[in-house]
Amino acid sequence: MRSDQMKKGLERAPHRSLFKAMGYTDEELNRPLIGVVNSFNEVIPGHIHLRQIVEAVKAGIRMAGGTPMEFGCIGVCDGIAMNHLGMRYSLASRELIADSVEVMAQGHPFDGLVMVPNCDKIIPGMLMAMLRLNIPAIAISGGPMLTGTWKGKKVNLITVFEGIGRVKRGDMSLEEMQELEDEACPTCGSCAGMFTANSMNCLTEALGLSLPGSGTIPAVSAARYRLAKMAGMKAVELVQKGVTPRSIATPEAFKNAIAVDMALGCSTNTTLHVPAIAHEAGIDLSLSVFNEMSEKTPHVCSLIPGGPHSLAELHEAGGIQGVMKELSNLELLNLECLTVSGKTVREQIGAVKTIGRDVIRPVSNPYHKQGGIAVLYGNLAPEGAVVKQSAVAEEMLRHTGPARIFESESEAYDAILGGGIRPGDVIVICYEGPKGGPGMPEMLSPTAAVIGMGLGKEVALITDGRFSGGTQGAAIGHVSPEAASGGPIGLVQEGDLIEIDIPAKKLNLLVDEAELQRRRQAQRPFVPKITTGYLARYAKLVESGAKGAILRD
Repeated sequence: MRSDQMKKGLERAPHRSLFKAMGYTDEELNRPLIGVVNSFNEVIPGHIHLRQIVEAVKAGIRMAGGTPMEFGCIGVCDGIAMNHLGMRYSLASRELIADSVEVMAQGHPFDGLVMVPNCDKIIPGMLMAMLRLNIPAIAISGGPMLTGTWKGKKVNLITVFEGIGRVKRGDMSLEEMQELEDEACPTCGSCAGMFTANSMNCLTEALGLSLPGSGTIPAVSAARYRLAKMAGMKAVELVQKGVTPRSIATPEAFKNAIAVDMALGCSTNTTLHVPAIAHEAGIDLSLSVFNEMSEKTPHVCSLIPGGPHSLAELHEAGGIQGVMKELSNLELLNLECLTVSGKTVREQIGAVKTIGRDVIRPVSNPYHKQGGIAVLYGNLAPEGAVVKQSAVAEEMLRHTGPARIFESESEAYDAILGGGIRPGDVIVICYEGPKGGPGMPEMLSPTAAVIGMGLGKEVALITDGRFSGGTQGAAIGHVSPEAASGGPIGLVQEGDLIEIDIPAKKLNLLVDEAELQRRRQAQRPFVPKITTGYLARYAKLVESGAKGAILRD
């Protein structure tokens, strides 16, 4: 076993002595040692209950004849970090998470790992480490939050963000806002809706790296704890059979996951994280693959924020396995891909029954003929830009309007709430990419303000930063190259016309090349916003959003 490096033989007597100082017995040390990566903290609502999930995982490991060894992992709550300095650390934390898991698993050579994440960057960070290390491993998420109810309607975190604009418009009182914030997030779990956390948890299941139900069973359900015990047991089995993550997360499995992404209408952040995870497995996954899969994958689920249905309803209707079974009717999936359950996709979806056909529609009657995400190209985004097309109003799928230029999220936010944006405008926020931000901050506050101010069907927003999975509307992010790297988005001037054609996958600045060349020559050098600490180092190493914002090797 891999752990023999630190526990077997005369020369390892000191090592065993240190383990015994913590109460481990010889019997426990003779078993497979399974590292359990616990991202619990008292900051993230999706992680506040992970101690209990981890205890269930550890029980499963012991039942299967292994010995669990728990260690911790950092995590940033994107919602709490939103629209201040903290958001610049969110995406950057993904690399720290991957590196720290690698350090622990190499410093203490476990035989296998169980990853226990639940929120935005923690999930991809752990999966990146899983594929980098390539030792037997399984993921089990903490599960989604339930939706709240206020005035007879479903509400969630995004309802509160959008409520700020409604208060500014005079459509909601401060007293009502207080009531809403008390009701919007009623339980622990990853925020209710197909936002980034739930998107990544669902795609982990679609990749085959977690057990069926891991993406959709509610955080507060007893079934979540039973699944955690099963994950612990499976971790020992994976060690015994020598099944490693790269034998599961193959190029075909990544295409399966992207097909599910399109069918669900997942967060645009998946176009950052999925390629970054694939990169750790030595797989080159370009943005063009997302368009390829989107064009042939129907959008069969209309989930919050773009639609009415919750993750709990998706689970009741058949969950991710139900979606995959429906997609198999169009032969969109490779059904021979292996999963951590020990079964192939074909075997796993064989007995699945899909109910509630308004939640998971038949492929013959989808919500949209194409998938949830589109990648746009043009002279404003030569390397691509990303939009959740399933959450864009019909009126905004094609739009031409004057640019309103802002060099920070906060400037744009103040202008929106201050009534400075007019119907037809195209808000452009530049110098907020991976390098320029630094950290490619999410823009949930301005996009939610656009919706709250009643401009969702009249205003577009374009940025080299990114958006929350909770964003809806004509919000186009990840514009690459970014302004800080000399991208064309940094050349846009107030009043320039911008043409958006989402069905044609086009994003163009209607300014002739001679004028753009003149602007390039006159452009001032980029000055970093942060020059010390982790973010300064991150900005020097980070690649384009089109490459998943990975760090240069």
